[in-house]
Amino acid sequence: MTRKISSLLLLAGFLFFSGISIHAQITSRQVDSLVTEAISKFNVAGASVAIVKDGKVVHSQGYGVKSIITGEKVDNQTQFAIASNSKAFTTAALALLVDEGKLHWTDKVANHLPEFKMYNDYVTQNFIILDLLTHRSGLGLGAGDLMIFPDGSDFTIHDIMTCFQHFEPQSAFRTKFDYDNLLYLVAGEIIARTSGMSWEEFIKTRIMNPLGMTHSSPSVAFMQDKSNLASPHNTVDGKLTALPTYQDMVNGAAGGIYSSAEDLSKWMLVQLSHGKYGDSLDKQLFTEAGQNEMWKIHTSLNVNKNPRYNSHFSGYGLGWGLRDVQGKLLASHTGGLPGMLSITMLIPDINFGIVVLTNTEPGGAALFSSISQTVTDSYLGLDDFQWIEKNYKRMQQREEADSVTIQAWETVAKANSTGISAEDYTGIYQDDWFGKVEIWNKEGQLWFKSVRSPKLNGPMYFYNANTFAIKWEYRDMNADAFAIFCLDENGKAQSIKMKGISPNIDFSFDFQDLDLKRVEN
Repeated sequence: MTRKISSLLLLAGFLFFSGISIHAQITSRQVDSLVTEAISKFNVAGASVAIVKDGKVVHSQGYGVKSIITGEKVDNQTQFAIASNSKAFTTAALALLVDEGKLHWTDKVANHLPEFKMYNDYVTQNFIILDLLTHRSGLGLGAGDLMIFPDGSDFTIHDIMTCFQHFEPQSAFRTKFDYDNLLYLVAGEIIARTSGMSWEEFIKTRIMNPLGMTHSSPSVAFMQDKSNLASPHNTVDGKLTALPTYQDMVNGAAGGIYSSAEDLSKWMLVQLSHGKYGDSLDKQLFTEAGQNEMWKIHTSLNVNKNPRYNSHFSGYGLGWGLRDVQGKLLASHTGGLPGMLSITMLIPDINFGIVVLTNTEPGGAALFSSISQTVTDSYLGLDDFQWIEKNYKRMQQREEADSVTIQAWETVAKANSTGISAEDYTGIYQDDWFGKVEIWNKEGQLWFKSVRSPKLNGPMYFYNANTFAIKWEYRDMNADAFAIFCLDENGKAQSIKMKGISPNIDFSFDFQDLDLKRVEN
């Protein structure tokens, strides 16, 4: 789940610096006011920010509340889900194993995991560890993510390792970037089998413990003390709503870690010190060669020609997005789970890093982007770009674009379902990788129910022709979908294709990859 400053009137006696240059590095007091404004502007429950510079923590602070229910305040030790920022921990874990000679980046995955199977034999036999980490598999964006979104499904790591054979490639192998999550879960299994301990145990004992990340956990299940855990939230009709904590995946290699601003300062410092840590930097977590591999572009991306940053290259390394800004390398990544959004940005050339953690969507994305961009700009010596205002306008435009969803449900309300026979649609349908779903008649209402992902269930409403709109009982994310039935000559449904209703639907709801065929009446 991958994924800016306005006029800033600081509190009495503070500097009002809208529209003026901030070539001087932003102060902690200015960051406090900046975050406070962004929390209000974007309707965010809580956030936490850490900044490191020249080997020191120069800012580490929590803001807002962990939960709107309890009203407890966020501090710099509050744990947030960092989601896909976990991917860099997975690649660091692999770097440790490479440093120890237990595996190599170019090892074939099938040699470590004989069950692993891709969409053709050539790709299966030539798929190497680097291919698991670089989003160049040939699979489409988010392929198979319905196995882990929403949470609570019963898919196993074996199911995931063998599911890829059922997908149609969307590009030639190693030619195009399409973000995926499931292949990182496969990488987590390689770590487990190579090290003899689970991915979670490895991350805890080999990375978190040595760095003193005492307010971090590789998963919710590993968290012994949840008293300082932030709750996720979303915004519905302008009102904040608390959500349940996302359940653990088969392993956390793609997005399972919970951490705090204080602990992620330590993570940023070891990255900026080429794997060295400790008071005298006399200890080594991973080698500089390992970091060079992680910070090398393996998959190229199009360059954003924004003259503000004068960028010339862009790509993906190993768990890091890489590009140049003002002639300097920027390594960054975002993360997103329902109600939890985060960003990490590192500029090693100026020994600088920032992490922003939030517990609200969609406003958290606008907040983390606004804060990280504004602070980073100040350390690059750039002027104030009014990021909060710019992101606020973008968020409004995104909401306006979702009028398609409103129109879809208006169509449903006006649709005439006279003559629709529920019996023509009810039955068991099966997809090769997602398993069975049941279309059944619940008190006169057609209902969709996934067997293996129980949160994907809900009533089906006639939309038009042979299409129904599904309103999921799961409301943590906006994921309602169309079900388009294919009928035989007698009007009996034989198969179902699906697609999300909202143009803003998260890519992990890859309904378009399902090919459900009737197997039982």
